[in-house]
Parts: sequence; structure tokens; C-alpha cells
Amino acid sequence: MRVIVIGGSAAGLSAALVLARAGHAVTVLERADLAPVADVEAAAAGALRPTAPQIVQPHVVLATFREVLRERLPDVHAGLLAAGVVEAPLATQMPPTLGDRAPTDGDDQLSLLVTRRSTVDWVLGRAAAAEPGVEVRHGVQVTGLAAEPGDPPRIRGVRTGRGGLTTDLVVDATGRRSPVDRWLAAVGARARGRTRADCGVAYFSRHYRLRPGPLPGPATTRVVAGLHEFTVGIWGGDDATMQVALAPLAADRRFRAARDPRVFTAVLRAVPYYAAWLDVMDPITDVAVMGGLHNTLRRLVVDGRPVALGLHAVGDAVCTTNPTFGRGMSMMMRGVADLADTVAAHPEDLHAQALAMDRRVAAHVAPWYADQAATDAARLAVLRHTVLGAPPPPPPVGVTERVTFGQLRSAAQVDPLAFRAMWRVMGMLGRPSDVYEDPALVARVRDVLAAGVPPPMPQPTRAELEAALAG
Repeated sequence: MRVIVIGGSAAGLSAALVLARAGHAVTVLERADLAPVADVEAAAAGALRPTAPQIVQPHVVLATFREVLRERLPDVHAGLLAAGVVEAPLATQMPPTLGDRAPTDGDDQLSLLVTRRSTVDWVLGRAAAAEPGVEVRHGVQVTGLAAEPGDPPRIRGVRTGRGGLTTDLVVDATGRRSPVDRWLAAVGARARGRTRADCGVAYFSRHYRLRPGPLPGPATTRVVAGLHEFTVGIWGGDDATMQVALAPLAADRRFRAARDPRVFTAVLRAVPYYAAWLDVMDPITDVAVMGGLHNTLRRLVVDGRPVALGLHAVGDAVCTTNPTFGRGMSMMMRGVADLADTVAAHPEDLHAQALAMDRRVAAHVAPWYADQAATDAARLAVLRHTVLGAPPPPPPVGVTERVTFGQLRSAAQVDPLAFRAMWRVMGMLGRPSDVYEDPALVARVRDVLAAGVPPPMPQPTRAELEAALAG
């Protein structure tokens, strides 16, 4: 089968590789004119593109991405390790307040891959360039879809600035700003279903390189802290790099000054844990800013009917969630595997193919979209009250037979059962409802919270924060 993949970042390249190895002839069309580069540092230096601002933001590769990658693309997994990506066992993520640190069965499944996003794309790009069934064309701007009329239309190809291309299947890997709704309207198709919830935050981030010598924690660390007035995080990276981000409310005008590296550094130094990291590393990038963040879920089946036949989507073109949790890469890789399996199961029946793929989106994407939307809504209510003076969030109503992610995260600071449950739901190995409603976990979390958990990490007062933001 001939397949055109629109978009040549991680989602498009992963889809191309998995589909090609299933016997399909894949052409990847990438609008950016990306020349091959020699190594990961050159890839990082050239990663910033207006159409893909997330590539230079902090990333972590969670459990599902790692598991699917090792199963479907083991050579890419090996290539990542050879390029300097580090496997981080679950033990490296244990907080110092966790007393019982003994390993348990299943811990290996929860390991992370510690890397910059640009390194992932570089390794995937090299693999795609060497894959016999994949052709990657750079500098090709797709302008629309070509379709046979019908209800629904049958997608037969794409239109580009260089002319039309015909194919059997089209895969949308164009990311969070996917233009497919506009293209569908132009061929007489209905719009995709879309559900959206506000992340409510902006991102200010910077990359650093570690100096030789002792560190305040593992180089594979991932510590994201929801402070009183903003969120701050640090993530390990490949090749002795670290990634740091501030995530304030998008409406908090005070943080606009954090574009200035001096202000960014001052805010980090106001939080003692992160100040200790600043003392052992040096910046290697400017401050990168990303806004307009939403939790978004798009479906190509609406009211039980496909909007088009011969069209699929992967990655951010299907779902975006708050990047603080790092689920995007796992959702993408699970979706790529689902696409390959769906096409294999229904190679000739495009209607059945569309419905089967949507069932997989419902099972493997929608629960984590809903989880993130609910988690963000709770956090935003607190921040908007604290920072903007909005009404306080309502207290919980009654006692329910489930825990929230926030309660689980608090208990995970001291309890090993809660700690592993948190990482299972974070890494998309445990369905949120199954984790939050597990009776043993609910009882444990309630007991832990009733006994009290450690106070949050030391953080700046409002006066100290505003002094840092004033430069």
C-alpha cells in the first residue's frame, strides 16, 4: 500500500518507519527544508522552528514510548542510547522522602528515557533516511487533500506547491496546528470532532550543560514542582544536558519578564532546590517561550461515521496535553503502533479501518486527555485564586471511592504503592480510572494523607518572587 505522511517530525518519522516495516511504501512530506546534520549538538542548534516550538522545550520519554519503541523499532531505541540518551530506572525518580526504596517486580517497565527532543528527531531522521521503504522529501508544502466525492469523501492524495500526489492512505502528522479541518472542508467533508480544555500556562525554558563534579541529584532527575504561584521543573537530557522550565499562568503578566535570561535565572535562584542545580551547570541556549497551550482531542469519526476514508492522524494532530506531564511522545508512539495494526487488520475496508482506529483512540488516548483536563482544571483553579484573586476552588463534595491525581502525587512523596501508581498513570501503563479507583490504593492514599505528608519544597514569598521578576 502507498502511504503519504504529512509532517517529518517525530510522529511522521515514527509512522513512516513502522508502516514501511509492515510492507508499505511511505513518502514523508516535510515543509521545512531540513538539511541532514552530523550529530546531536548540530541537531539541537538547528531545532528551533516557528512551526514546531515544542521541539526546543523540555522533554522526557515516559514508559509507553520506551516500551513500544523497543517492540516496534528496536534499532531506533539502540540508536538513541548510542547517541547519548540515558535510560533512567524508576529508582532515580524516587524522592528523598520515600523511605521504602526496595525494588519491586515491574519497575523496569517504568524506566524513562532521558533526552532532548531534538535528539529523538535526529535519530529517527537517520533511521528513516536509511529505510528502504521510506522516502523523505523536505521543502514540500502540502496545501490540501485530493478526494473522490462521496459521503464520506475518499481521500486519494494531496496537493502541494509542486503539484499533486496520489496515494492509498494519507497520515496527518502535522502537529497541534493541523490544517486538516480546512482541507476536509475544501473536499466536502465534515469537520473532525474536537474537544478542548485550557492548559492555562505559558512555558519559559532553557537548556544547560552539566559541569564535571558532584551534583545535587541524579543527572537523570525529573522534578516538577507546583509552587504557590507557578510551576517549575527540571529534566535530565542526553549528552550531559539538563532542561529547566518555568510554567506560570498564561495570564500572569509578571512572568513576561522571564524572557530575559537574567530574570529567568533570578526566579530559579529564588527556589533553593533549583538554585543548587544552577551552581553545577551552564546555559547553552537562550530562553525559549511557548504559549497558546491547550489540551485538545480530535477525532476522525463523528457520531459513529468517518469524516473521510483513507485519512488517519498521529501525534499532536490527534491529541495535545499539558507538556508538564510529558505524555505527548507516549501518545504518539502508541498511536503509530495502533495505526499499523489497524491497517494490517483492515487492509481493504477503509470504513472498518476508520472505525477501528477511532476505537483505539477512545481506548489509548481519550482517557489520558480527560485525566489531564481534570488535573489542569484543579491546578488552574488554585493558581487563579492565588495569583489573580479569582474565587477559591470549591471544596471536595463528600467522600468518593477514588483519588485525584493531586492526592496521588502528594501520597507518592512517602508511600511506595502511591509512588508506583503515580508513575504508571503518568507513563500511560495504567488507565487513569483503573488507578484512581483501585480500592487498595484509595485506602492507602487516604491513610497517608490523614497521617500528613512532608511540606512542599521551600519556595519564595511573593515579595521575593516579585523582586526576582523585577530583575
